[in-house]
Formats: sequence, structure tokens, C-alpha cells
Amino acid sequence: MAGIDTDLNKSIIALDAWLHTPMGNYVRAWEQKHLDALTADIFGFNAVQIGMPQINALQANRMPYRWLTDNCLPTESQEGREIPMVVAHDFSELPFATQSLDLVVLPHVLEFSAEPHQVLREVERVLIPEGQVIICGFNPTSLWGMRQAGGRLTGAHFLPQDGEFIRLPRLKDWLKLLNMEVNRGHFGCYAPPCATQKWLDRFGFMEKAGDRWWPYFGAVYIVQAIKRVQGMRLIGPAWSKQKVKVPKGMPATNRIHRIHKE
Repeated sequence: MAGIDTDLNKSIIALDAWLHTPMGNYVRAWEQKHLDALTADIFGFNAVQIGMPQINALQANRMPYRWLTDNCLPTESQEGREIPMVVAHDFSELPFATQSLDLVVLPHVLEFSAEPHQVLREVERVLIPEGQVIICGFNPTSLWGMRQAGGRLTGAHFLPQDGEFIRLPRLKDWLKLLNMEVNRGHFGCYAPPCATQKWLDRFGFMEKAGDRWWPYFGAVYIVQAIKRVQGMRLIGPAWSKQKVKVPKGMPATNRIHRIHKE
């Protein structure tokens, strides 16, 4: 486990550094815009963003209880923070009770996880019936993906080198196996893999052109899916009015066992 944690921390550090480059800012702006649009109309009581605190994926959502779950303590004070943080050292063991969340957002978590299938299984476990998950990922079938594939041979990586980027059809198969029905999706960031803001600005016209002419070749994608439970018929909103209990000051491992017992 120590080796896995070390590798994960290295991947997170690499992703964090990349997100502050011109390409990373470009991706963050596009994803923030579309996450705001998707989450604004999802209602319920409990929502969680897992990983990537550089994006506030839940800022447009209006659920009363929202958390950011990350695998390390914040470097800055959390006083005045709109969304509190819950530390989970392993995203494959989430510190939330079964069927307790209405919405889970996974921004670039699966592709940097050693066990992406298990992370998805945990998300399915904590979601209520008809709960929703939103996943952001890099698209291997894009100009950026092609450059990254070439970089693996030359050593000149364009994207964080430790990511195992997942093709959308493969992700849909994983979701289908967990009885999660894909509801909506978007591709974006059609500009060529440029390293400077100047060239990214010059190719800004490709955002609209890409949506129209080559919609499946965007550098990133966002997928929204709904957890379906066979044989269940919902009458009215299926929201849990009970706030998820997250004890303050408790280590993540102890928090997991205590919440499950309650």
C-alpha cells in the first residue's frame, strides 16, 4: 500500500503542476463552465467532489451538504471555505455510508487511480438509487492523445505522464456493468496541443468548429450517468434528508468504519 500511495502522490503532484500551465488553465476553464451547467439542475441533499481541488465542481450546485474529498491535507487554512474537505487516503474506500449521496463528481480521478474499477464500484455503493455521477477525463482519441502517445516513445510528454487515459466507449462499458445509465456527455478543448497561451488563443476558433465538425475528437470529455436499480419504482424525489455524518478530526480509516457502523 505504501508503494501505491507514493505513486498516487507523485501522479497528483504532476497533475497539479500541469493544471497551472496554459494548457491546464484552458482545460480547467472549459470543465468549470460545463460542470457548472451540469450540476446546477441536479437536486438532492448530499454531493461530493472527489479529488482535483483546483476545480470547484460543485460551486453551481444548490444541495445543502457538499464536500470535497481529497487524499491529502490542504496546504492552506480552510476557514471561510464554502465547501468543507474530507480526507480519504484511498479513493477505493470512500468515507461515506452506503446509499448516502445524491451526486458524485470525479474530475480526472479514474485515469490517475491504480484501481479505477474499484473507485467506480465505491461510487456506485455510496450513490442512492437514481443518484448521479459526473466524470471528467482526457480523451485518447484526440490530437492531444496522439501527441501523448508519441511522447511515451520520445520522453517528451504533453500531458501528465502517469495518467492511463480511458477511451469513452470503455468507460461506458464500465458504467453499464454497474447499472449506471449514461445520460449526457460533452467533448471539448479542440485546439491543437500548444504549449503557450499565444497559440492557444490563435486556435480559439476551433472550439465552435470542433463541436460541429469533429465532436468526438476533443481533448477532454465529461460524462454524466444515473444509477439505475432494477425493479425499483420511485414515487417523487428519492432524496435522503439525513445529512451524511463526517466526524471532524477523525482519521480517514477510522471514519470509514465508524460511518458504516452507524
